[in-house]
Amino acid sequence: MELREKNRAWVLSAASANGYANSMMPMMNALGYVQYVIIAILGAYMAIAGTTNLGLTGAGTMTLGMLASFLTLSRNFTGPVSQISNQFNSIVTALAGASRIFTFMDEKPEKDDGYVTLVNAREENGVITETGERTGMWAWKHPHQDGTVTYTKLEGRVVLDGVDFGYVPEKQVLHDISLCAEPGQKIAFVGATGAGKTTITNLINRFYDIADGKIRYDGININKIKKADLRRSLGVVLQEVNLFTGTVMENLRYGNPDATEEDCIAAAKLVNADGFIRMLPQGYHTVLKGDGSGLSQGQRQLISIARAAVADPPVMILDEATSSIDTRTEALVQDGMDKLMKGRTVFVIAHRLSTVQNSDMIMVLDHGRIIERGNHDMLIAEKGMYYQLYTGSFELE
Repeated sequence: MELREKNRAWVLSAASANGYANSMMPMMNALGYVQYVIIAILGAYMAIAGTTNLGLTGAGTMTLGMLASFLTLSRNFTGPVSQISNQFNSIVTALAGASRIFTFMDEKPEKDDGYVTLVNAREENGVITETGERTGMWAWKHPHQDGTVTYTKLEGRVVLDGVDFGYVPEKQVLHDISLCAEPGQKIAFVGATGAGKTTITNLINRFYDIADGKIRYDGININKIKKADLRRSLGVVLQEVNLFTGTVMENLRYGNPDATEEDCIAAAKLVNADGFIRMLPQGYHTVLKGDGSGLSQGQRQLISIARAAVADPPVMILDEATSSIDTRTEALVQDGMDKLMKGRTVFVIAHRLSTVQNSDMIMVLDHGRIIERGNHDMLIAEKGMYYQLYTGSFELE
């Protein structure tokens, strides 16, 4: 009801604005013609009657040449005014857009009170030490108030304990969300649009701070972890792919600037993207422009998944990662993603339930609550909401 009322108000406002904008230019043109006619009539009368210009002493009699000059000046004056009135609606729209841009530029940077950082580490005789070299092993560096520092190996264990969240304080979106994702597990979130699936992954990234409860990453409260280091340890593949102007190799290496060409090619082969990349004019050195405008949506998604493989994060979030890929390509991508997810903690959001059947745990959300949890066989046997979503999706297909 509220949405319908707002839509009706918006329609009325838009119609009124367009009405004023569309009527302004005809009005200005009409006024210009009226002015032109008045000048012509008065000027012609003054010229015929021999009246001096404006009654000024010493001024000459109005002539037809002077009248023609006045008419030309009148037309040159009203023309630009009419054009400005025609663009007035666009000018107002541009000013509104500029206002939003300047408001965004004036936004203060997000606060980051974290002090736990992610460092390169090595383990000898069960003791973890920090190193400046890239060893392939990461650890959380946790300084304490007494001056001591402890190192916790980055494994990818994520625990949500009684999490509540709302984008505005008066309206809660998530209610008492609790789950435990062990290293190497694949956790799937399913449910209707607006159930809170993407919101949970946004909280793990700390794009928003929770209202109540705890989120722990390898046993550390994520509020203590610096946001840059937290997000560095998470790989995200979204439904909307963002590619940058540059070569395919540069786009793949974006997830890990230290990666070699061999690492990028291996990642592309892993997710079955190597085949179509080599068919491009210059292969891996083909320059992509306009956000990958020369590629299909499926090819762009494959590059995005390969980029995540190059980053090699311990935790991955796949938000509708295969939604833009056709069924034939999906089989290849799914095989590559299964290899990519091996040994990693993975959170999967999918409306196409065929992609989550092999998940270790499936969370069914409804209005911000987990109403069912279990693997595919368990939830099918219960014949609850997951069963309805699963059977309904295959009927649609």
